[in-house]
Amino acid sequence: MSLLTQLHIFDSTLRDGAQGEGISFSVQDKLHIVKALDELGVAFIEAGNPGSNPKDLEFFQEVKKLTLKNSKIVAFGATRRKGITAADDANLTSLLGADTDHVCIFGKTWDFHVTEILRATLEENLAMIRETMEYLVQQGRTVIYDAEHFFDAYRNNPSYAMETLKAAASGGAAALVLCDTNGGSLPDEVREITEVVVRECKLPVGIHCHNDTGMAVASSLLSVKGGATQVQGTLLGFGERTGNANLSTIIANLELKMGLSCLPEGKVALLTPIARRIAEIANITVDNGMPYVGFNAFAHKAGMHIDAVNKNSRAYEHVSPDSVGNERNFLMSEVAGRSMILNRLRVYDPAVIKESPVATQIINRLKELEHDGYQFEGADGSFELLIRKNMGKYTPFFDLEYYKIIEEQPVDGMPNNAFAQIKIGVEGRMAITAGEGAGPVHALDRALRSALEQFYPSVAEMRLTDFKVRVLDSKSATAAKVRVLIESTDGEDDWTTVGVSRDLIEASWVALVDSFEYKLIRDSEKKV
Repeated sequence: MSLLTQLHIFDSTLRDGAQGEGISFSVQDKLHIVKALDELGVAFIEAGNPGSNPKDLEFFQEVKKLTLKNSKIVAFGATRRKGITAADDANLTSLLGADTDHVCIFGKTWDFHVTEILRATLEENLAMIRETMEYLVQQGRTVIYDAEHFFDAYRNNPSYAMETLKAAASGGAAALVLCDTNGGSLPDEVREITEVVVRECKLPVGIHCHNDTGMAVASSLLSVKGGATQVQGTLLGFGERTGNANLSTIIANLELKMGLSCLPEGKVALLTPIARRIAEIANITVDNGMPYVGFNAFAHKAGMHIDAVNKNSRAYEHVSPDSVGNERNFLMSEVAGRSMILNRLRVYDPAVIKESPVATQIINRLKELEHDGYQFEGADGSFELLIRKNMGKYTPFFDLEYYKIIEEQPVDGMPNNAFAQIKIGVEGRMAITAGEGAGPVHALDRALRSALEQFYPSVAEMRLTDFKVRVLDSKSATAAKVRVLIESTDGEDDWTTVGVSRDLIEASWVALVDSFEYKLIRDSEKKV
């Protein structure tokens, strides 16, 4: 079985990523992530240890039913335990039960770990590595060997570290992966050590970095320059402690900066939508500042920058946003300039020019709202609604008759302490609904959602992902004006809306209504 004849991406989101704080995948979550990674074209998907828990065992049974076009599923485990044979090791038996062609085995490389943590002799550890490789190869598996703590091991005892690799190679390992498990190595030493291993070992070499010094991406790229042909990490970088090497950044740099192919042709353009899909499955948001795939990766705010980008995008963009499936964003603010607003207006009316009355009207209205405390640079949904309303391109989807909020002191054991009643009208038909929640905004959201779903079932696809409140004039104390930002998603699109008022509930209501109306506008346009 051939392996690693070119540069390969090895994604560990389902195992290493699942160790990140707040990350928990169901079996269905894992299957959806596998489909997304296969669509992106990663070579290997490390899916966990079938012997570790019933959920992973069920996953390996279910994943066999998928037809994958690009990716190979890899089961993960450790070398045999000390004092027994590989054939008698229950974890290796479970690993074989996953029925994957490829397995990834980690073993102890650092003499300190062998004697102090494993409590084994150095010779026995070498036998554990070699015999595990031999056993799995005899069972028809292609084995990728992960050398745990390799860079710490090499710094402290380079001869023994190399012996462990040679033990894996003599046992039949198809590839040797150097792991910076503690994440404490610097990129230049990672490259130097990778070069030594590539020179002395005749097998393909891989790299697996953690991000404890913020160097995981840089170390991975320099390891490739040193000869590594497999890069391990998680697509969005989440994992234990400070996370793993961020593959979305690594892939883009390999493909667009280093001229190295690590995905099937044309697949790098799927990077942003796949990254955001996996973030949605993991119930997290992609960091706005994440390179290449973040919302702000190609965002421009200053007027001079926006003007320059409109003339030639190379002025302030190192690559085209289209190359990674992202898009250019002109952030709305008082410094963005008239040209930025014109760009947005021309989406609805290409004939609009600087002197058009509607342009002046919207700019003046924007200044009024900003004076009142609104900011639209992070509220794309509300800004689009503002433009539509001032250009006659807006029809409300519902009319509010009234809402009422009742809140009571929280009682132990009762998570919901607020209640909302709402009455809305849609084309002459009325709906009266109620909702309860952990606070008035939560209750209001539930009541409005319940009412709207009677007329617009697609609202059920939508959920709020973040809620922020900013006090604008703290000197006014409890009478202060507040700005509320609500981030929403339907699993396909993400948007943010804003509301401002001296009444927190009213500010939340304004942002909430904008959020639902933005979703309904998008849905109506898709039907046309």
